[in-house]
Amino acid sequence: MNRSSVIGLLGLVCLLSFAGTIAAQPNPATKTAPKDVANNSKPAKDPEAERILKERRANAQSILINLAADAVRFNDQTLRARTQARIADVLWDADPEQARTLFRKAWDAAEVVDQEGQRKLQEEIAQQKAKNGGSAAVTGPPNIRAEVLRLAARRDRALGEEFLAKLKIEKQQEATEASDRNKSNSFDAPEAASQRLNLARQLLDTDVGRALQFADPVLGSITRDSLDFLSYLREKDAAAADQRYAALLALADSNLQSDANTVSLLSSYVFTPHMFITFDGNGSSVHQTSRNSGPLTGAVELRNAFFRVAADILLRPMAPPGQDQSSTGIQGKYLMIKRLLPLFEQFAPKEMTDAVRTQMEGLSNAVSDEARNADDNTLRDGIRPPQDNADREKALLDRVDRAKTSEQRDQLYIQLARLFADSDEGRARNYVDKIEDTDLRQRARAYIDATMVMAAVNKKNTDRVLELVRTGELTHLQKSWALSQVAKLLAKPDRERALTLLDDATTEARRIEPSDADRPRALIAVANTFLTIDRGKAWEVIYEAIKAANAAEDFTGEDGALRVSLITKGSSSIRSSSSGEFDIGPTIGELAKDDYERAIELARGFQREAPRASATIAIARAVLEEKKK
Repeated sequence: MNRSSVIGLLGLVCLLSFAGTIAAQPNPATKTAPKDVANNSKPAKDPEAERILKERRANAQSILINLAADAVRFNDQTLRARTQARIADVLWDADPEQARTLFRKAWDAAEVVDQEGQRKLQEEIAQQKAKNGGSAAVTGPPNIRAEVLRLAARRDRALGEEFLAKLKIEKQQEATEASDRNKSNSFDAPEAASQRLNLARQLLDTDVGRALQFADPVLGSITRDSLDFLSYLREKDAAAADQRYAALLALADSNLQSDANTVSLLSSYVFTPHMFITFDGNGSSVHQTSRNSGPLTGAVELRNAFFRVAADILLRPMAPPGQDQSSTGIQGKYLMIKRLLPLFEQFAPKEMTDAVRTQMEGLSNAVSDEARNADDNTLRDGIRPPQDNADREKALLDRVDRAKTSEQRDQLYIQLARLFADSDEGRARNYVDKIEDTDLRQRARAYIDATMVMAAVNKKNTDRVLELVRTGELTHLQKSWALSQVAKLLAKPDRERALTLLDDATTEARRIEPSDADRPRALIAVANTFLTIDRGKAWEVIYEAIKAANAAEDFTGEDGALRVSLITKGSSSIRSSSSGEFDIGPTIGELAKDDYERAIELARGFQREAPRASATIAIARAVLEEKKK
């Protein structure tokens, strides 16, 4: 090997050694690599995406502020109040002072709306009573102040208290109501207390402490409202609810005016939460239920305390004739003991139960045969199994045989049809067909068929819903809604069939008169279902819904509901189903998550203020609440 080759080889060896030395040196990047790997387990933020989101949020706030300025000029006070309150709610985190100002403006508008709504409601009730011989079934106007109050109190307790104070009735009116309350011994809370408890109940879902701050000032009275609130509270904080209920037991025991209806209301908390039954001196009952719930479990000490107080009140001697000021009278007290006695027999000591039974037997000589023989569902609800349909049917048919006029028979046939509306389609329709009055028969058939559809949807009985759509006396809106609901139920197990049903639902919606507000409502419900199956198709249907909305003067974009009613001289019935699926806000807010700019253009497509405002707020809320998440 020559000299130059040796030198070249040595140089190559040195170069490789030098490169290895460099590779072995600790590199700052190499040192922190494990840490970087751990830190990079979350996706790195995209600066461009962050910039777009920031601009979008700023834009959402800007369109809300512009909408608030426009709302001041709205002629519709309901729309003005709702728009201002909802904008305030969405803007609160960004600008509390401006939001507070908007809440107060909303409240002023809501006061005007509610006063006018009550006036119109009383007029409508009077008109229906005159037309139907004392029977009226009307849907009350929305309580706009309650909507504003709920949103404001969730944000600011002081503002909520300010609005609650404004709800107090004028002194003269309060005095009149107090006088009426003492005469009738009503167990309904005064209006101001009822408003406070309604607000507190709404706050329970998000802030139990704040809910109690609003509720505690009026929880010292035994009313349906207070006990209903305590049942809701127990689902969130059992100890707090039980403590307040125990205080009401002590209050009832020490009050000489407590009677059998007081016991009934107190029994609700332990045995029939959210269900209240009272009797008057004639044996007539009032049955109120806000939701279905089972009895308390494991609360043995609380249950025993209830029975001690209940027995003490029920065993009090009746006042001399002409001096009884109880809310039940003899007949009502007898019926209430008859209702509650099975609870004593199951849970109370034998000596206490025997004493209460003896009291009932002593009262039996002073009540009517009808009261002694009574065993209807008012006496059974929540305590004993209800009468089966066969027994109730037999009792009603016996009354049909004794009826003296066709009008009386028709009313009984309506009751029989309603009895089987949820369980036996053939029998329900058979009783409708027996109604002699042609107009009443037609209205009853439409009511029963719509009722059966709503019941079948609730039970998720898709085959029965589809059968009723084919054979029932249903409106196009009812058919479109029913088909949409079945499609929603079939979305996962049978997507192709669901899509076909949605096409049918769209066809039914298009059969509604172009000027009818039910047409855009039906299309929105269809689009709502498409969101779970084919979001691209949802955009197409919403475009059509907006076109339909612009042709329907009465369309507001919300308050949509499926309502059916049957009003006769002897009875009135209303049934409704709504979960916001007819409203534009939830649907377009969901679409905004896919394409914000496109959703904004959709909102601008509404020609009228109400649906445009509802859609705009929903889009802004979707963007700004996404920031919170």
